[in-house]
Amino acid sequence: MTLDWPGQRPTMLRTFTVLLFCIRLSLGMTSIVMQSQPELWIETNYPQAPWENITLWCKSPSRISSKFLLLKDKTQMTWIRPSSKTFQVSFPLGALTKYNAGLYRCCYWKETGWSEPSKVLELEAPGQLPKPIFWIQAETSPLPGCNVNILCHGWLQDLVFMLFKEGYAEPVDYQIPTGTVAIFSIANMTPESEGVYICRTHIQMLPTLWSEPSNPLKLIVAGLYPKPTLTAYPGPIMAPGESLSLRCQGPIYGMTFALIRLEDLDKSFYRKRPIKNEAYFFFRALKIHDAGHYLCFYYDGSYRGSLLSDILKIWVTDTFPKTWLLAQPSPVVQMGQNVSLWCQGPVDGVGLALYKKGEDKPLQLLDTASTDDDESFFLNNVTYSDAGIYSCLYLLSWKTSIRMTSHNTMELVVVDKPPKPSLSAWPSTVFKLGKAITLQCRVPHPVLEFSLEWEERATFQKFSVDGDFIISNAEGKGTGTYSCSYRIEAHPNIWSYRSEPLRLMGPAATGFLTWNYVLNEAIRLSLFMQLVALLLVVLWIRWKCRRLRIREAWLLGTAQGVTMLFIVTVLFCCGLCNGVLTEETEIIMPTPKPELWAETNFPLAPWKNLTLWCRSPSGSTKEFVLLKDGTGWIATRPASEQVRAAFPLGALTQSHTGSYHCHSWEEMAVSEPSEALELVGTEMYPKPFFKTWASPVVTPGARVTFNCSTPHQHMSFILYKDGSEIASSDSSWASPGASAAHFLIISVGAGDGGNYSCRYYDFAIWSEPSDPVELVVTEYYPQPTLLAQPGPVVLPGKNVTLRCQGAFPGMRFALLQEGNQVPLQFQSTSGNSADFLLHTVGAEDSGNYSCVYYETTMSNRGSHLSKPIMIWVTDTFPKPWLFAEPSSVVPVGKNVTLWCQGPVRGVGYILHKEREATSVQLWGSTSNDGAFPITNISGASIGRYSCCYHPDWTSPIKIQPSNTLELIVTGLLPKPSLLAQPGPIVAPGENMTFQCQGELPDSTFVLLKEGTQEPLEQQKPSGYRADFWMPAVRGEDSGIYSCVYYLDSAPFAASNHSDFLEIWVTDKPPKPSLSAWPSTMFKLGKDITLQCRGPLPGVEFVLEHDGEEAPQQFSEDGDFVINNVEGKGIGNYSCSYRLQAYPDIWSEPSDALELVGAAGPAAQECTVGNIVRSSLIVVVVVALGVVLAIEWKKWPRLRTRDSETDGRDQTIALEECNQEGEPGTNTSSPSSVSQETSVELPVPI
Repeated sequence: MTLDWPGQRPTMLRTFTVLLFCIRLSLGMTSIVMQSQPELWIETNYPQAPWENITLWCKSPSRISSKFLLLKDKTQMTWIRPSSKTFQVSFPLGALTKYNAGLYRCCYWKETGWSEPSKVLELEAPGQLPKPIFWIQAETSPLPGCNVNILCHGWLQDLVFMLFKEGYAEPVDYQIPTGTVAIFSIANMTPESEGVYICRTHIQMLPTLWSEPSNPLKLIVAGLYPKPTLTAYPGPIMAPGESLSLRCQGPIYGMTFALIRLEDLDKSFYRKRPIKNEAYFFFRALKIHDAGHYLCFYYDGSYRGSLLSDILKIWVTDTFPKTWLLAQPSPVVQMGQNVSLWCQGPVDGVGLALYKKGEDKPLQLLDTASTDDDESFFLNNVTYSDAGIYSCLYLLSWKTSIRMTSHNTMELVVVDKPPKPSLSAWPSTVFKLGKAITLQCRVPHPVLEFSLEWEERATFQKFSVDGDFIISNAEGKGTGTYSCSYRIEAHPNIWSYRSEPLRLMGPAATGFLTWNYVLNEAIRLSLFMQLVALLLVVLWIRWKCRRLRIREAWLLGTAQGVTMLFIVTVLFCCGLCNGVLTEETEIIMPTPKPELWAETNFPLAPWKNLTLWCRSPSGSTKEFVLLKDGTGWIATRPASEQVRAAFPLGALTQSHTGSYHCHSWEEMAVSEPSEALELVGTEMYPKPFFKTWASPVVTPGARVTFNCSTPHQHMSFILYKDGSEIASSDSSWASPGASAAHFLIISVGAGDGGNYSCRYYDFAIWSEPSDPVELVVTEYYPQPTLLAQPGPVVLPGKNVTLRCQGAFPGMRFALLQEGNQVPLQFQSTSGNSADFLLHTVGAEDSGNYSCVYYETTMSNRGSHLSKPIMIWVTDTFPKPWLFAEPSSVVPVGKNVTLWCQGPVRGVGYILHKEREATSVQLWGSTSNDGAFPITNISGASIGRYSCCYHPDWTSPIKIQPSNTLELIVTGLLPKPSLLAQPGPIVAPGENMTFQCQGELPDSTFVLLKEGTQEPLEQQKPSGYRADFWMPAVRGEDSGIYSCVYYLDSAPFAASNHSDFLEIWVTDKPPKPSLSAWPSTMFKLGKDITLQCRGPLPGVEFVLEHDGEEAPQQFSEDGDFVINNVEGKGIGNYSCSYRLQAYPDIWSEPSDALELVGAAGPAAQECTVGNIVRSSLIVVVVVALGVVLAIEWKKWPRLRTRDSETDGRDQTIALEECNQEGEPGTNTSSPSSVSQETSVELPVPI
């Protein structure tokens, strides 16, 4: 990142430190003392000589600790482990000597290690008080008119604190606080409050003993200049590694600009001092940690700064987060209905595109402005072709490499009836003895009501909101076939298709047989038949023995033994069958009773946070139950591995006092109750007053301040969220008088919502908890709608109901009124709407109302605020306003829209035309805010119109009409002429008259001005002309005017527009433009034409040349011909003009135009020399050409002569060769030889 750091001079660094601190405070931040920083101070029992016996005390800010550490000169001196956890400990030093003088700090032990050290305490030589430390604290933004607190820490108690300002001999303020810190307040900061301040202390009983002065502190007032604008190029959402430029622009030149990232103010303060009124801060390669919230400001050489710019959020990510899509009123839509698709995601300032599965191109697009206004995608009059799976993606207007992640989809179902639900049974579809079955009817979207039907009984029908139906099988009447259906709130009269049937079975059902049952009965019957057969055999044996008179003992013994053995076998089989084929019965042993006790992590104040523990000696315990005063179960907890469970009670209040005991719960048994535990309340202070400085319904990123106050002094305060402690304040920081504490959330996030409360305490007594404040973080769910019933206009003393319609069931609703910080009403409902009743309304109930809904289980995450609705408590409707767009004077055949608008929303309007009995009526709040379009306008539309409200409910409230609008249709009569007197150019403050001349007498004339919807003035003179007088014209009266005339009786015709007349209200006419043709440079023998052009006709132009007192030329058409004889044409020219009707008024001169070219004696001499040199070159070239021509003519003769000489020489050489080749042959003459020889030799050239 290419950025410049501020200078390193000590004064500049100190000033920037204060300036950065001011910026922190203006953004709702504070850096006075870290929450984990302890406090260090001195106590002594010798007020007049405190160095005789010194004890250092170290105190943790908000928690108890087990170890404290004292540091001297950045080295460990000693550490103390108290016998029990406490808030503060003492370190006795005794008499101050040169050995124990030095710099002291202290720390305390936290769960994660040692805390931050305290502020540095400097103990000097005996006879001197320690040097105080000095810093600032602001209650509000350190802008002009705000309050600033300066804190001075003197280390000792009961000191006198003096505040001095540079340039003043006497102190500007003094204080005698009870603690070790004095707070000096500077109210209503002005530039006169700037300066260098110091703080000194002295002992109250010994005024001559002063401390050393503290380090000086320079106060600077910020916000004296207008705020700049901060923009990002190419866009606020970029990928890592890409480049980004942040532009900070202000209205003043020569300032120094600074850029700050809110997430790291101390390390991200960058400055630049450009020449212009803007500065660019470049990020060459973005990183993930560069993402955050940025702002900028500028300041002058005295470090007086501007207001802070609006916060700009920069995203640095390689993947876009997911978007989610929601259908309203439901994803199941009946054919012909309308549905809106809400697409939202965590990224702001980006457009959105709606896609449908199976189509490549997006169906609809939303730009950045639309997404900021919470617009949605609309599907009107849906059909089966609109059904399908929809999704939405981000739409960027700049190039980036950010990847689009997978996105959540939403299926839109278009039916003539809602689709059928699913029906299931838990735990199964078979009844067990003494057990019931829960039927669960489910659909994937919100519904209004479920219905359960039993096919065996036509009159049976059950209803449920959550879809759960409990079915018992008493006397076998639960078995059968069931099905369910539902209806949605958008269409409460249409029930869905029935689900698939589900059959429930059980032992008591008629005709119900199982294999176990059949086998059991068969075995029982066979055993009974065997027993009967055995008895018959025994009787037959006895009868035989008597008849045959056999009396042997062994026969009877054998028969009896066989009989007994068979009986034992039968009994064994019966027991076995009964044990196997019937249900098992467990043997339940008694469960021992558990143990109940209380624990706390505040030994000095055990009532601050109590937890009840229940422990069971049985290892099979599944769950624990806590009871209070025998009134029933108040809480259940699952058992842990140690077979115990915790029941947190939080801070002990009067509602917690009573007798407690617990049970352990196993699968089939509950234990005896534990021994009773009595919680007895102690004496308590009354509850504090708890509120937020602004509304508790906030948007993400907002600043929230909780104020907890009490009439008791010097108390410590604790802030709770959902019953858990999250912050505390020390009584030493409380201002004198009524104690109060401010708890600040710098930037609210989605997880900061919830129920907040506070308590105060001293080291002996606690207060009752305050009334809770519900903090709602909005912009998480879709916007609700707010309607007034019967209407938004109510008579005094009547009732009105405000219905807030949300998107999800089971939410909590809040009603808000503009001007009230606290919501008027809260309401929790099982449906998705809530009705708020305003009873017996009066004039004070008039105003704008809005609503919000939020979930109570997830940090009070809420919806966007609904659009405000205005409630009027009056006996007469306010008067609406009627106007025409684009104008009430319309050419024939064009279109015009008459708008009837008023402050009351949600009502219809009626448009009246004078002398007509019928009215054009437009119903409802969805009528484009009272728009009455008239297309292809004709003469029949001419007339006077008015409008009024038409509520769609019965109301005795009086209705008054709007203003009268006269609609004029032009183009039916000849156009008039328009003149301005004294002329089209008038000085400011003078009078002016427009004269409109028509063709028909007794007409109505209208004066029009371009850019104005309504006519400026109307007149009905007795003749053919109307004079429109404009006294003391001003600059804004400049413009283009026209006029028309019309007949206000039949046939109600109007003329065409007159010719347009441009009027200039100025002391001087506007300057003309001056150009040169063909160019601004002279050429040899060529002239240049200067063309002077102005915006007004009928003028005379004059041309002026620099260096000449009198004008050079005059022209009526603005063309001036300039020659350059003897170089007099070059130089700077300008022109002006005057109106022929006003010869004394000249316009401003045009911009200067410079003509350049050859001029002067030196240039002429240079030209003559060039001509001479050129002539000599031509003569030399001609001479060379003549010589070459002569030589070329000689060339053929020289070539012939050379060829003959070469042939003769070659013939002689050939003859000599032949003579050497034939020695016996006589030598012949050359001619004979040449005749006899037929050999030809090539002649080299």
